[in-house]
Amino acid sequence: MNYPTGYMKMLPPTEIFPSPRPYLWLARNSQGVRVGAQMGRAFLLVLTIFVLSAAATELYPAAKTSPEPSRDSIIGIVTQIQRADYEGDRAALKRLHDKLTPIPEDNKLASRVLYWRGFALWRRAINGFNESPTPEDLEEDLALAVTDFKDAIARDPAFVEPKIGAGSSLGYLMYLHKKDPTRVQELFQQSSPLLKDAMATAPDNPRLLWVLGPIRWSSPPERGGGQEKAIETYNKGLEAVHNQKRDASDPLEPSWGEPELLMSLAWSNLNRTAPDLNAAEHDAQAALKLVPYWHYVRDILMPQIRAAQAKALLPA
Repeated sequence: MNYPTGYMKMLPPTEIFPSPRPYLWLARNSQGVRVGAQMGRAFLLVLTIFVLSAAATELYPAAKTSPEPSRDSIIGIVTQIQRADYEGDRAALKRLHDKLTPIPEDNKLASRVLYWRGFALWRRAINGFNESPTPEDLEEDLALAVTDFKDAIARDPAFVEPKIGAGSSLGYLMYLHKKDPTRVQELFQQSSPLLKDAMATAPDNPRLLWVLGPIRWSSPPERGGGQEKAIETYNKGLEAVHNQKRDASDPLEPSWGEPELLMSLAWSNLNRTAPDLNAAEHDAQAALKLVPYWHYVRDILMPQIRAAQAKALLPA
């Protein structure tokens, strides 16, 4: 930084001579009479204070505090996140995640904001698994989603939804690290308590049952898994949805699940050992009736079902 030079003009008309001692200036007036070291020290003190103040302002500008988002604005962003998820718009999900800031002071509201931040990145990663080539940022999305979900739990430990989201996100991280048994075990040790807690607290939660379905699908029958067990889990989730009260609810409280359960049933009926293609089409169409713009079901799953149906009509 260049020091200000105009401060010499603040002294009476003098000739300024550097002192042999560092940072001390001595002055003589026009008759050459020595003014004294005291004036030099006083000037040095003023100069030093000014320079340090200027440096502090430049290096440490005053913090700019953003106002908390209003509840209405939060609801608007959450609505956009859910649509972007179904549309498979990963760029929008990242942008909307970042818009949910700053985190409110109120713990309950903060836990919901953090949940939807985690949801945006969780679903961004899930959508990424359907892209080809597979994006390289899936692990980062899932790790950040876990952080947001855990922060939501810290704000409201009784809130079960972030436990479900974190458990699922950790499961996807386990899949990404499937060739590293040590890392898989570390992730399992984080995921298992979260899902066990959710199962104990809300065993009929449709979103929990949707998350448990793939676990049942990939687990052997002797461990309570298998294809039929997964399909049973999805159907139990749909039954729970239909039994829930249809009263107007808080938009910040998660209520999604029915379209996802129908989609998973369609996928399961398509990919089971003995495919049921009619059931797969029926479930996929039911999901699209609820969410007509769902990219994955409309543009990926339905064409797979159609192709399987066409293949089944070919002569053996």
